[in-house]
Amino acid sequence: MVVQRARRRTARGLLRACHPGPTLAVTVFTALLAWSAGHTLASGMLVTAAVLAGQLSIGWSNDLVDVRRDRAVGRPDKPVAAGEVSESAVRAACGTAVLACVVLSFACGWRAALVHLLLGVASGWAYNLWLKRSVLSPLPYAVAFAALPAVVTLALPSPAWPPAWVLVTGALLGVGAHLLNVLPDLADDEATGVRGLPHRLGTRVVRWLAPAVLLAGSVVAAYGPGGGSLDATGLALLLGCVGLAVVAVVARGRLPFVAAVLIALANVVSLVLRS
Repeated sequence: MVVQRARRRTARGLLRACHPGPTLAVTVFTALLAWSAGHTLASGMLVTAAVLAGQLSIGWSNDLVDVRRDRAVGRPDKPVAAGEVSESAVRAACGTAVLACVVLSFACGWRAALVHLLLGVASGWAYNLWLKRSVLSPLPYAVAFAALPAVVTLALPSPAWPPAWVLVTGALLGVGAHLLNVLPDLADDEATGVRGLPHRLGTRVVRWLAPAVLLAGSVVAAYGPGGGSLDATGLALLLGCVGLAVVAVVARGRLPFVAAVLIALANVVSLVLRS
């Protein structure tokens, strides 16, 4: 019984340490993009699994890199810093995720693998290790989110790059998500020496800038597929994104980031419905 409880505790800690919200969101987006692109069930599951493994490695490595900072500011939402799961267990899980990510990515084809590993996963790790403390902190998000639809289309039997407007939409969503994701933690980050672009801009600027960037992505997603025209579905989704952007401006805590995820989901749905 003691061993079973310890295992369950470790499993819960690993789940919380992987940043389950963003990890689940990116995985769902990948599945929707795979369906939209015309993947079979098997190939769609394969590319989704590859992205999931990469996201798990990024989430776990983030908590490992930040463990001392999180302990210094007493972050109760960080299971490694709070002692809910050991660093060795997270390190082992992270290594397993990296290995699985490499194997699954190359199973999707070498083109998709190189884009996923060198642009998607490497960007996430670069953010965790270095860029989150620099003025270039949004760059890994822009690159990784732009690369995601390319991973999906390059994993098709006839590999192809997605249209430019899709890449631009992904990049804008990535930057907006980054700005809103760090918003609740600006004070704690500043106290431990983390000064990315949002920290330099300040809370007030970020609270307005992030929704504006997300809405720019929504406009590109709405108008891009039609080459300048907007149908009823696109208009409805765009208006919904405007409402969510308002929530991102006025809400506090994690609600702005939830609004960002919903805006991203609306744009993916727009892509799926209009593909």
